[in-house]
Amino acid sequence: MIAWLGPCIGPAAFEVGEDVHAAFVPWDAQAADCFTPLASGKWLADLAGLARLRLRAMGINQIYGNDSTEAWCTVTNASRFFSHRRDRISGRFAVCIWRTA
Repeated sequence: MIAWLGPCIGPAAFEVGEDVHAAFVPWDAQAADCFTPLASGKWLADLAGLARLRLRAMGINQIYGNDSTEAWCTVTNASRFFSHRRDRISGRFAVCIWRTA
């Protein structure tokens, strides 16, 4: 099985509260590496990094696409990606899963 992660809000733009941090770190010590503390008491979270951890935990080791670099961030790349957080307008989201024999 392989996985391909598409663009999403990047780790320098995804600010979350303690509740999100607490939902991941106690259950997976490696998840702590996907969070950066902010002076405000909030955290920056690496969403794609968290997804990679979960996929690997399920035995999926062939993971392609979003590598958590700025090039994949939907917030900072307005010319390439839509972002509701950035533009404050509605948009569309798609997920594709398929199985081949």
